[in-house]
Amino acid sequence: MHRLRSTLARARTELEVAQADGESAPADRLLDDLGEALNLLGQVESVAFAIVSVLVVDDDERLAELTARSLRRLGYEAESASRLRALKPGEVVVFDLSLASSLNAEERSALVAARPIVVTGAADPASRAMAEDLGATDYLIKPVESAELAAAINRHGASGPR
Repeated sequence: MHRLRSTLARARTELEVAQADGESAPADRLLDDLGEALNLLGQVESVAFAIVSVLVVDDDERLAELTARSLRRLGYEAESASRLRALKPGEVVVFDLSLASSLNAEERSALVAARPIVVTGAADPASRAMAEDLGATDYLIKPVESAELAAAINRHGASGPR
């Protein structure tokens, strides 16, 4: 909360100084400050309201967005992507196993640390072993029902950090 208050106060001060000097506000710096403030506010809300943040990563962008949309309807803060991005603290990752080979070492390490929920169309032992290597907390076979995915997300949160 302190960082959020500090960021917003800094933005307000910059606006007040610019206004007093008759200048327009330094837009880039203000946008950065407001972006940081909104990010911090999201973190506070997540903790205060127990909102779970979910990143759905799938090679099929349409399927990823449909999955994220169904999770949002269930009350999750869900976002879709076709590639793994930097993860927010505590964010749950729903990861399409077909993308595992495209991960670089840093991405792979971040994914393992996040203990993803793996979704895949493959049920073979090699795929299960690959999911285990990624530290998967769940292994779900596509097509995955929203209720089944929500249950996996809830189990993920209950399992706590390794």
